[in-house]
Amino acid sequence: MMAPHFERTAARLEPHVRLAKLDTDDNPNAASRFNIRSIPTLIAFRNGQEIARQSGAMDANALTDWIRSQI
Repeated sequence: MMAPHFERTAARLEPHVRLAKLDTDDNPNAASRFNIRSIPTLIAFRNGQEIARQSGAMDANALTDWIRSQI
């Protein structure tokens, strides 16, 4: 389960980085728009543009490292 790792990472990186979740079941149009084919899919954006994408669960340390490598 990635949710606790996501929450821990979000708290660790605020206010410099904003993490958000999208429920693809409740938002199928957004899932289609961003071409989300598997869960979890992480997408990094800068100035509204996608800069990186990663599929698959990660622990808090791996998630933090991935995000920091994008900024």
